[in-house]
Amino acid sequence: MTDKIVVFTTCGSEEEARTLATMLIEKHLAACVNFTAPLTSVYRWKGKVEESREWLLIVKSRRELFNQLRIALEAAHSYELPEVLAIPVVEGSPNYLAWVDEETRCSL
Repeated sequence: MTDKIVVFTTCGSEEEARTLATMLIEKHLAACVNFTAPLTSVYRWKGKVEESREWLLIVKSRRELFNQLRIALEAAHSYELPEVLAIPVVEGSPNYLAWVDEETRCSL
């Protein structure tokens, strides 16, 4: 098991996805953020089934930065309750994992 994580979040527009991704990179909370073309999410919100067009952000970071990353996302996000889920990276390319360390080391 590594100390790296992949964090997922969604947002309601490409502009917001770009803004959130850039903010995380500028703060060195992520080494890389990918965001997808629109996808459809179906979920229950406040007792009602909703369907929304969203953009998925895939954030590469380190476990020790999760709290800072979560707080930054929640503060900048337009959603009342943004999804912020971290998945552990079990293994990875040593060179890529070293790059993630290098790109996120300034945030501590």
